[in-house]
Amino acid sequence: MRFDIRFSFFVPFAPWFFSLIGGWGGVQAQDSVETPKAIRVIETLQGKPPSDAVVLFDGKSTEALVRVDGKPCDWKVEDGVLTVGNGFVVSKFHFRDAQIHAEFAVPTKEAGNSGLYIHGHYEMQISNTAGQTQASKEMIGSLYRFEAPLVNAGRAVDEWQSYDIVYRAPRYKAGIIEEEGNITAFLNGVLVQNHIAFKEPRSPYTPYIYRETPYTLQILESLKKTNRGPLYLQDHQSPVRYRSVWIRPLDEECGIFEPSGIK
Repeated sequence: MRFDIRFSFFVPFAPWFFSLIGGWGGVQAQDSVETPKAIRVIETLQGKPPSDAVVLFDGKSTEALVRVDGKPCDWKVEDGVLTVGNGFVVSKFHFRDAQIHAEFAVPTKEAGNSGLYIHGHYEMQISNTAGQTQASKEMIGSLYRFEAPLVNAGRAVDEWQSYDIVYRAPRYKAGIIEEEGNITAFLNGVLVQNHIAFKEPRSPYTPYIYRETPYTLQILESLKKTNRGPLYLQDHQSPVRYRSVWIRPLDEECGIFEPSGIK
């Protein structure tokens, strides 16, 4: 008498095991690992901007910045520090989606108010509100008038601080925002804004409303056509200081803005 006994069981790491013994019962190991796509190598030296960043201020030159009338930046540079002067300054470089880095320090006596106006519409607030426990849409770490920070990660006056921001621009069609943008931001290495969505600007101090100029109005017109805009550093009557400021574009929609008829 013959017994035909069969067992059904699970073999951990079966493809590896079958491959090792040269196959079993016609089962062959399958290589399901895809070849990774090629990526660019980006140099990141400690304390330096990434090698593919566009530097707006490096402690020396303000060549990458202009006043809101299109004339050369006249904010004071001393000992590697750029101090807020009279009027906003704006980057010549325009971008759509980007990673943005800025280092700053708020002064001792004044309110320490300034800000990073991304595309001139959306402000990551800078202010002397370290230690504040009441949430506010106007304190440091806030997306001004949109969202209070998750936590107050602000440092004391005269201490150097940093913003690291990932910005996705809203998309315009026929001059109207058709698709909302969003922002994620870290203040001093701490997450303060987590993928916050926005559409129309809410600040009354955008450079397209507050003391607008022919130059800024040209920027606004271009922004609505191309989805590309600059970074503004705000003057709010307080000598906030900046040092390393750079932008790393996240797509090819970027370049130097060329105004027409502005001298």
